Amino acid sequence: MKAIRTPGGLSVRLDIRTTVVVAALVVAALAAGVVLIGTGDFPIPAVDVLRSLAGNGNAGQDFIINDLRLPRVLVGLLVGGALGLSGALFQSISRNALGSPDVLGVGQGSTAGALVMIVLFGGSAAQVSLGALVGGLVTGVAIYLLAWKGGVHGYRLVLVGIGVNAFVLAVNGYLLTKADFVDAARATVWMTGSLNGRDWTQVWPLLILFAVLVPVVAAYGRPLRMLEMGDDSAGALGIRVERTRLLLLVSSVLLMAAATAAAGPVAFVALTAPQIARRLTKSPGPNLMASTWLGATLLIVADLVSQRMFGADQLPVGVVTGVVGGVYLLWLLVTERKAGRI
Repeated sequence: MKAIRTPGGLSVRLDIRTTVVVAALVVAALAAGVVLIGTGDFPIPAVDVLRSLAGNGNAGQDFIINDLRLPRVLVGLLVGGALGLSGALFQSISRNALGSPDVLGVGQGSTAGALVMIVLFGGSAAQVSLGALVGGLVTGVAIYLLAWKGGVHGYRLVLVGIGVNAFVLAVNGYLLTKADFVDAARATVWMTGSLNGRDWTQVWPLLILFAVLVPVVAAYGRPLRMLEMGDDSAGALGIRVERTRLLLLVSSVLLMAAATAAAGPVAFVALTAPQIARRLTKSPGPNLMASTWLGATLLIVADLVSQRMFGADQLPVGVVTGVVGGVYLLWLLVTERKAGRI
C-alpha cells in the first residue's frame, strides 16, 4: 500500500499489487478480444485486426471486423464485466462466498422473464431482452422484501435467495413444458448463454448502464468496505447501512439482469470472478475493479476456447463457463472443508 498526495492536498492510498493485477487483467482481456476478433471461418491475423480497428484496414476486413465480430467481443467484455462486478457486490453485501446473483435467483428470474416472452407471447429478440431485464428486477425486489426483517442480514439474504432460486427454477421448467417444439427449442438455446449473433443493439444499452452505474458503485466503495465489517461497525462509522445496502443491491441486480438480457444466463462468472480476483490481489474488501476485469477476461477467454476447440457457433460460451465454474466450485468446497470453515 502506498500513499500518494495530490496537488489539491488530498491523500490517496494506492495498493500496488491490486493496481498491477487490474492492469494485467485489462491487457489480458483486450488481447484476448483482439485474438477473438480474428477467429472464425475467415481467420484474420492480430496485426490486421489492430490495423482495421485503427481505421487502416481494407474494406473486406473492415466489414468482418467492425460490423460482425467487434460487437460480439464488446458484448462479451461488457457482459463479463457486469457479471464480475455484480458478483463482487452481492458477495460483499452478504459477506458470503456463495452470495452470487446467479446462485440466489436473480439469473433465474431473468430467465423466467425471457421465457414468458418466448413461450407465452412469441416475443422478438428485443422483447425477450426486455422480459429478461424485468424478470431479474422483479426477482431482486422479491428477494429483498422476503429477506427484510428490521433490515436485511447477509445470511438471511442468502437463504431467501436460494429458496427463490429453487422456486423460479420450477416455474421455468413449467414454462418449458407448456411451450411448443419451436419455442421450446428457441428457449433452450437462449438459456445456455451465448454471444452468437450479438450486434451493436446489445452494445449500446450495456455501455449506457456501465456509464451510469460504475461511478455510483465506485462512490460507494468505502461504505461497502465498512459494510463487510458488520452493520453495527458500519453504523458506528457513520454509514447509512440500509440505504447503502439497498442502492448497491439495486445496482448489482441491474448489472446481472442487463447481462442476462444481452447474452442469456452465462453461468458461474458472477460467482468465480470476485473470488479469483481476491486471491490474485490478496487484498481485503470487494475488489470491484479487479472483479470487473476478471469477469470480462473469463468470458472472452471462454468464448475464444469455445471457438478454437469446437468451431464458431458450435458451443455456446455459457457451456464453457458452466464447466469451468462447476470445477472451481467443487475445488472451493474441498478447500474450505480442509480448512475447517465448512
